[in-house]
Amino acid sequence: MISVKEKIAYGLGDTASNIVFQTVMLFLTFFYTDIFGISPAFVGTMFLAVRFIDAITDPLMGALTDRTETKWGKFRPYLMWFALPFGLISVLAFTTPDLAEEGKMIYAFVTYTALMMVYTAINIPYCALGGVLTADPKERVSVQSYRFVFAMIGGLMVSGLTLPLVEYFGQGDQAKGYQLTIAAMSALGVVMFILCFLGTKERLHPPKDQNLSFKRDFKLLWQNDQWRILSIAAIWLLSGMVLKTSLAIYYVKYYLHMPDSITLFITLGMIGNIFGCILAEPLAKRVCKVKAYITIQFIAAALCIAAYFVSGDQVELAFALFIVWGFTFNMGTPLLWAKMADVVDYGQFKTGVRITGMIYSSVIFFIKLGVAIGGAAAGWLLALYGYQADVEQTQATQQGILISFTIYPAVGSIIVAIVMKWYKLDNEQVEKVHAAITQ
Repeated sequence: MISVKEKIAYGLGDTASNIVFQTVMLFLTFFYTDIFGISPAFVGTMFLAVRFIDAITDPLMGALTDRTETKWGKFRPYLMWFALPFGLISVLAFTTPDLAEEGKMIYAFVTYTALMMVYTAINIPYCALGGVLTADPKERVSVQSYRFVFAMIGGLMVSGLTLPLVEYFGQGDQAKGYQLTIAAMSALGVVMFILCFLGTKERLHPPKDQNLSFKRDFKLLWQNDQWRILSIAAIWLLSGMVLKTSLAIYYVKYYLHMPDSITLFITLGMIGNIFGCILAEPLAKRVCKVKAYITIQFIAAALCIAAYFVSGDQVELAFALFIVWGFTFNMGTPLLWAKMADVVDYGQFKTGVRITGMIYSSVIFFIKLGVAIGGAAAGWLLALYGYQADVEQTQATQQGILISFTIYPAVGSIIVAIVMKWYKLDNEQVEKVHAAITQ
């Protein structure tokens, strides 16, 4: 059994990560279009282009962590090594130098790329760390439940404090306000990463003399059929979620016509997310994790579709559906990440080789690809529907924002549910795999 203290320490690492991750999902598109002043089409293309870099850096990082040997373990030391660079580059990404439009595009591309690279360097080891804290399948769900409760607390900080702090620090200068707000949050994130490093312990270790090579890692990865299913699901899951969360600001401001309620909307949504994560552990104890996950995705899709039929003056109903969607959707989040540890075990069972870092890094790449597709789609759809920054939108644009906020994310959840029907590592299979590799 892992102590509550260690679970909290591990969770603090994702509070730190989500200070940036949730800021990117909730505010970066809006920051680039309405504060920094670059076109939504360029923003969408940039988000997707950076994923080509991730296609190289993510597996390299995974392979590197599998080969890392220190007195602190394979994964923990990266939290200490990259905490400060992560904080500093986060601030640079939300800094607005006085440049011409082309210069702004170059600056945004360089700093966003650097942010994603340092995020890779700290987040992949952090995520892989969750797979070596315990071998107990039920404890894995518990660890991930704690993790995502604390992750959503980070998201709650971002959703509830960002705009008020921007106003407080900026005093009318939103560019300055965003920079100082991210600086304050990043400083807190650095401290949390260090606490995560100090408060956790790696307990699972790969078989000795695995004789790894980068080429062999990829071959072993491809042999893991359950990894392939989880990776495909991850793309669709995150693309739909990020599309919805990226457009939440636009939905409230231009469809509900309540710009002063943006913070309230996303904060209440984040509270729904937290309660969803809390319920993941008791849910997993009572029903099959795989069946529960598929059902959750269908319900989340139904809630998105229902939101399409809410008119702009039905504000209370719009808020309620967003909260319930976040609650439902995030009951599945800890279950998904617990599945990654199960997939690592399954790979060892099938091939005799344990490549924790490579499996986590590759799934995270597909998660980030989904994030990029969702962010790119948000930018492209805004451009397609004729969005103009900070002006009254046409009826067609408002309708486009509504469709993009409701129907398209629903499609993503439905596809995830269908894909997961091929995932076979249910509770019984996980127990068999665990028994086989621990003999």
